[in-house]
Amino acid sequence: MKKKALLVYPEIPATYWSVKHSLKFINKRASLPPLGLMTIASMFPENYELKLVDMNTSSLKDSDIIDADIIFISAMIIQKRSFDDIIKLCRKYKKRVVAGGPYPTSSYRSIKGVDHFILNESETIFGDFLSDLEKGEPKKIYLSEIKPDINLTPVPRFDLINVKDYNSMALQFSRGCPFNCEFCDIIEMFGRKPRTKNPENFIKELEAIYRTGFDGSVFIVDDNFIGNKSRVKELLVRIIEWQKKNSFPYTFFTEASIDLAADEELLDLMSQAGFDMVFIGIETPDENSLHHANKNQNLKLNMVEAVHRIQKRGIEVAGGFIVGFDTDKEDIFDRQIDFISRASIPMAMVGLLDVLPGTQLYRRLKKENRLLADSSGNNTHDLRLNFITEMPGEKLVEGYKKIISTIYHPKNYFQRCYSLLKRIPSNSLDLEFKPVYIKAFLMSLIKQSFSSYGFYYLKFITKVLFTNIKHFSAAISFAVKGYHFFRITDDIIDADEFSVKLRRSINSIEASINEILRKGKPDEIHLIYLKVQNVYTYLQKKYSKLSRDMQEYQRDPFGNFKNYYEMIMLRLKNSFNNKNNILQKRTG
Repeated sequence: MKKKALLVYPEIPATYWSVKHSLKFINKRASLPPLGLMTIASMFPENYELKLVDMNTSSLKDSDIIDADIIFISAMIIQKRSFDDIIKLCRKYKKRVVAGGPYPTSSYRSIKGVDHFILNESETIFGDFLSDLEKGEPKKIYLSEIKPDINLTPVPRFDLINVKDYNSMALQFSRGCPFNCEFCDIIEMFGRKPRTKNPENFIKELEAIYRTGFDGSVFIVDDNFIGNKSRVKELLVRIIEWQKKNSFPYTFFTEASIDLAADEELLDLMSQAGFDMVFIGIETPDENSLHHANKNQNLKLNMVEAVHRIQKRGIEVAGGFIVGFDTDKEDIFDRQIDFISRASIPMAMVGLLDVLPGTQLYRRLKKENRLLADSSGNNTHDLRLNFITEMPGEKLVEGYKKIISTIYHPKNYFQRCYSLLKRIPSNSLDLEFKPVYIKAFLMSLIKQSFSSYGFYYLKFITKVLFTNIKHFSAAISFAVKGYHFFRITDDIIDADEFSVKLRRSINSIEASINEILRKGKPDEIHLIYLKVQNVYTYLQKKYSKLSRDMQEYQRDPFGNFKNYYEMIMLRLKNSFNNKNNILQKRTG
């Protein structure tokens, strides 16, 4: 009888990255499938019956847990809350739990409720775990320091998912990055010597996607796709051949370092292969900050010109930006806004510097006694700094909010989109007008024309229609993404304002109580009692108006406030009763 293994991928909260609010325009549930779990699934022997639940596309039911003999979970740090909820459900039904992935690898010492951990890269240790499990003597921790040949990695099990749920499919070509950025955890996990798959193996995986009938784009998930340029060029030649043979069914996007702009041959090959987007960690226009963060590769060329050079090959540049470096000055916020505008980067992922476990930055700040909390894995939404910054924290957070509210003001966003489309060749970024895209256009027209930013939206698409009609489909795509970015930005600002109100309410209540005690006026206790009740009611209403995702981010702070409220109300009630007892004795 086959053993039943349930593979669970926790929910990822809404972020700029998730483009969650845009997916509904094209009837998709998630951006990407759980490539790690699908790859692990290929390592199971035939005596296992597998089921995969991606909580970003479907709910995890109690019956899924009950029906399984063993549960496997893979998670990133940002999925921590959902991960913990899954563990609680598994514990409820006394199921054996196995966990791996970036979050368990960095935090396994503090994670409760997991029976077995498979840490770091699993190719050389997963078989050992299954063998020990069969013998009835599995260990708690399986940890490999080996950086395996990733040609050993089997073709992912795309048959375990519904490919129609996803906007893009995912493949991996390499692991590791040759650079040495202080804040990066990738080099700690995968090393600084890029390891690549043979082009033949990558093409096999591409064929596996093609056989599913998937119709969309393919994300090559490498943290630096061009870490080994000679091997990448070999691969690109093969991808071009495959694309021609199959009538170019896919476009590709990936992550790369900015030195891509200096290699004309590489740019040509990527363009010919069908790459239409690349994410680049630009981080900051401040040279001093780049130097101190060991991001020296970004100092070797003019970054605005480099971005434009890539764009001119028909490849959109999405950029990663960070504020909060020790060397950041007060003008960094305006400089970031200016850079993003001049470079014409529509999708600018700006975040507060987040200290990830295991990084050089973590080790340095720990030595300097500057760490405050664990990373939440979300440096765009969680505005609680997890280390003591050189710039005053409040000023840093306000500056960050200024950046995102400026760059994602619809007028500024659409201006960057239009500038990019003018620079991109006319035969690039074109989307075939399939029924789903026609539906997306009509939905966009209805939702966005009559929105608060309808004027800027209509001005943008009309301008493209009359000046650059070949890019009209791309313009609609940018508009739909903008819908997500605008929503997320408003949510972040609202959630932070709520967080500020929470803190100020506690300070106000404490000040009022202390004032009564200082003046010795117990008769006013009932006034404070009423004030606290009103404050709590007000904050409850504010919390209920936050988006579901922002409620999740504020769940712990608001929960702490509720506990504080109950404690204060009990304290005031007791004081009020004591005062009445004293008065009764005096009048008795």
